Amino acid sequence: MSMSYLPWRRPAAFNERPCVRDARVELTYDQFADRVDAAAEQFAALGVGPGSVVATMLPNRVELLITVMAAWRLGAAATPINPTFTASEAGYQITDSGAMLVVCADTTLDLGSVVPLHVDDLAVTSTTTPPAAKTDPADLALLVYTSGSTGRPKGVMLDHANLDAMVASMGAAITISATDHCLLVLPLFHVNAICVSFLTPLSVGAQLSVLERFHPVEFLTSVETLRPTYFSAVPTIYSHLVALPAEITPDVGSLRFAICGAAPAPPDLLAAVEARFGFGMIEGYGLSEGTCASTCNPVRGVRKPGTVGVALPGQEVAVVGPDGAGVPTGERGEVVIRGANVMRGYLNRPEATAETLVDGWLRTGDVGVLDEDGYLRIVDRIKDLIIRGGENLYPKEIENVLHGAPGVLEAAVVGGSDPVYGEVPVAFISAAAGAPLDVDAVLAHSRQHLTKVKLPVEIHVLDALPKNPVGKIDKPTLRRQLAAVGAKEA
Repeated sequence: MSMSYLPWRRPAAFNERPCVRDARVELTYDQFADRVDAAAEQFAALGVGPGSVVATMLPNRVELLITVMAAWRLGAAATPINPTFTASEAGYQITDSGAMLVVCADTTLDLGSVVPLHVDDLAVTSTTTPPAAKTDPADLALLVYTSGSTGRPKGVMLDHANLDAMVASMGAAITISATDHCLLVLPLFHVNAICVSFLTPLSVGAQLSVLERFHPVEFLTSVETLRPTYFSAVPTIYSHLVALPAEITPDVGSLRFAICGAAPAPPDLLAAVEARFGFGMIEGYGLSEGTCASTCNPVRGVRKPGTVGVALPGQEVAVVGPDGAGVPTGERGEVVIRGANVMRGYLNRPEATAETLVDGWLRTGDVGVLDEDGYLRIVDRIKDLIIRGGENLYPKEIENVLHGAPGVLEAAVVGGSDPVYGEVPVAFISAAAGAPLDVDAVLAHSRQHLTKVKLPVEIHVLDALPKNPVGKIDKPTLRRQLAAVGAKEA
């Protein structure tokens, strides 16, 4: 276990290298470590120690990274909270995680008995020489909460052994080196941003630039100015980038690749990004329960559009049937994952843990297919499956077709109730900026690529599709909207 992402384990050669920056501050590795020591000293004075949990409720900024590392410096765990949460939502996570301290930008929120520390009051210099850090691989490092699409969010327990395995696995897959520079744009309350964009570059002495939020033009301006070598984003971000007016032609020559993850991406979208901007698109796949990523198309090697690549180094990926036995190559089944990156379990949820971790495998709830070369294609979520008159329909297949229709920016398909067939596919789409959107044309396009039973029985045009905090299309909200319309019509 190297845990080389920790500042107190960095080689002396890293000290003067650029480490992290945002719009407010820029720090070398040495300066970043000093800030972590100062915050750790402050936290210790507030009672934080081994086994404690520190919450951070901040937008993307360097102080969020310092807070997480300071907790780890003391043998405590960190739980990052979505800064847009209401007091009720944040209070639930704080209570469930057992956090004793929260670093935030708004100390007026009623978050219960937890100690609030305003980010502006975070210590920047130590008053004493801090004791040597004793970080153990078995120490709980992160409590990352699931999006809670069904029931209350669950705390995913990730220890340093999980993080170390993930950083090593991802670093090998993307051939990370000290000359790399990551532009972080995804929210830091999610493992993608923490592992791919934060810990992986720090583990090798690379640079990290943090953006507080995503705006298409501002993002591309940052690429031109900061000259990053890679970034990781979700399909929604790429949809906005390719929808920009044709006269916007930024210099993105510094990028050697970009990663797409967190949600399935239509192959046409990735091809459109590559055609317009010129950098390679590397689609990957993973879950918070697997610490972040488990498959990825190679940065150097064969990339297969429509797949999420092969198993990352140190991980096993298989496809199994309902009985848990492997299915033949090319057949559909549930994707399962095994490796040192798989979570310890859900906090205080032994039954949910037992349902998800079975015989050493992480059950993902995703339907997938492995080809003869080990490339994985995600078909859909098991829970998103639409059963129309006994026939299984996979929304992702329909969505991919809708994405290829003229004028469509985003598309989502959910099951609507039907008195004859039980369920039928219903589509929600939004228009690309400045593009005309003709529903009849979208249907005509769909008929060219889909058999009749897969055609949406309704297409609803929205100004924008609802998103969850991570940026994925929020299908539970769409289902509720659809059910509400049906209830009114009944």
